[in-house]
Amino acid sequence: MSLPLEGLSAIVTGAGRGLGRAEALELARLGAAVVVNDYGQPGRDGSGEASASPAEQVAAEIRAAGGKALAHTGDVSDFRQAGELVESATGEFGRLDILVNNAGILRDRMVFSMTEDEWDAVIRVHLKGHFNTTHFAAAHWRERSKAAGGPVFGRIVNTSSEAFLAGSAGQPNYAAAKGGIVGLTTSTALALAKYGVTANAICPRARTRMTEDVFAGFERPADALDPLAPEHVAPLVGYLASPAAAQVNGQLIVVHGGMVAIVERPRVQAKFDSKQDTFTYDELDALLTAHYAERPEGETFAAAEVLGLKRE
Repeated sequence: MSLPLEGLSAIVTGAGRGLGRAEALELARLGAAVVVNDYGQPGRDGSGEASASPAEQVAAEIRAAGGKALAHTGDVSDFRQAGELVESATGEFGRLDILVNNAGILRDRMVFSMTEDEWDAVIRVHLKGHFNTTHFAAAHWRERSKAAGGPVFGRIVNTSSEAFLAGSAGQPNYAAAKGGIVGLTTSTALALAKYGVTANAICPRARTRMTEDVFAGFERPADALDPLAPEHVAPLVGYLASPAAAQVNGQLIVVHGGMVAIVERPRVQAKFDSKQDTFTYDELDALLTAHYAERPEGETFAAAEVLGLKRE
């Protein structure tokens, strides 16, 4: 019996640890050859001996299990290095079929305290990093499609966050970047559909090195898999990367703790027409003030209810 991703090749960014590692291992388990990307060079172990980079450690783990894997330690927020990452996949495995964008950092602070560097760093790694790899992967698939004279196989899985959906007050940079990733995803989904490529975004909730402070108050169960374990997220990534998900495109899915929730697209909640050629202040005052007077206090465009989602 063949595996669903057998014969396909994948890139997973930020895959040296945590969520990306779990995703890379799952893609390999399903049959894909994987380029494991994580920024950082080899370090030293406790005895002072040189140790492999996190990316190489995960790649070695995949190979030890009988899979195919290559480590890449470039910075995806750098345009040139992102191009080299895609080239490494096509050079090693002949083509690229799956791109999982996961790399990210946190620089949490309230908007009135955040520095320019804290803003720029998060936007650069998350949003620009997603664009950089998507750009080169998309160009690869477009050229393959032109050469083939029709659609080819391509999958993009991007990583957004509930921080965007719920409006995390202490993460304006992170929430903005993750919102931007959703916009990038839906735009990419429409642009690449004719080439046979899908693009979807997930909002995972997982306990990783990046989020250890965020989830510090959530206890780990002693007799069951941690609801915040990255292993709850990885199977959805494997599914979205597979041929079975051909009809899933431009979607946003929340996933954690044995649960997936499909987020509905924004819909128009109310519409008002001016009685003149254009609105006046007084007319808007009469219409909108009355409309918002009926709204629950504190309700905004943010969907804070997603934070209460859990497996029943």
